[in-house]
Amino acid sequence: MSSTPTAPAVTVAPEATPVASPPPHRTPASAWVLLIVLATIWGTSFILMKKGLVVFSAMELGATRVTVAALILLPFALKHLPQLERSRVKWLLLSGVVGTLIPAFLFAYAETKLASGLAGVLNALTAVFTLLVGALFFGQKLTPLRVAGIVLGLVGTVVLMLLGGSGGEATPTGEGNAWYGLYIVLATAGYGVSVNVIKNRLHGIPPLAVTGLLLLYIGGPAVVYLLLGTEFLYKLQHVPGAWTAFGYIALLATMSTAVAMVLFNKLIQQSTALFAASNTYLVPIMALTWGVLDGEDFNHWHLLGMVIILVSVAIIHRAK
Repeated sequence: MSSTPTAPAVTVAPEATPVASPPPHRTPASAWVLLIVLATIWGTSFILMKKGLVVFSAMELGATRVTVAALILLPFALKHLPQLERSRVKWLLLSGVVGTLIPAFLFAYAETKLASGLAGVLNALTAVFTLLVGALFFGQKLTPLRVAGIVLGLVGTVVLMLLGGSGGEATPTGEGNAWYGLYIVLATAGYGVSVNVIKNRLHGIPPLAVTGLLLLYIGGPAVVYLLLGTEFLYKLQHVPGAWTAFGYIALLATMSTAVAMVLFNKLIQQSTALFAASNTYLVPIMALTWGVLDGEDFNHWHLLGMVIILVSVAIIHRAK
């Protein structure tokens, strides 16, 4: 999932991932290792955003994240660009804008006043919106049990935000506001659209190529805005700690986009789609762990909201 988590910057549906050979009947130990590593990478994304926001604004962080990721995957994009069908360009643009570009800014805005651990929990809503968008626009079957999962996920969100609060004042701005969680809700809705577009309109293109190509289209505007419309270069030159903060953002873009994508594809090949999707349950735990270690509050309402959301995700994943 999103970025989900921030979940990673682009979410690829497991069904859209080409599998070289049928998965084994028993999950090998290496698949468990990959699962834990992948959950660690995506679960760490939220604390990395928080550290980057110490110096850079939400707009600067979002633009930097997209720019660095686009540069890293540029060779893959250029390799597959000549074979790209023109009819698919619009779907790449849609997926890139709503599933990568806009969420990069929304997550950054959210974490200016929302604890990074809670951001990681809300990222699990990607599964809820993936199902909802699929049912509304792509003909996915919506059973009563799946409807119950969607409703339960939204209930968990209300509990988390309205009763649990923002998670304390350990935010880059020193202020907390639980309503900033709505930015993440919007971002996960974008992830839901992106997953369905990739699954239904971009099938047959390797996931790494999809990621590189959509970043190619949105990376240009991002880098122009970053260099000409923000104080990014000035801060790098004059603000103490700017290079350290930039390092956090660059690590975020590198690990959560390029490396995580490769690991996810490998995990799919070694196991099953259901097993790979189980990282959805581990990412919030990792995000919360980093948040608590960084001084963020976590109360019983947060725990209840997280449990409700993860139960809703379990229902959605397993409901027929």
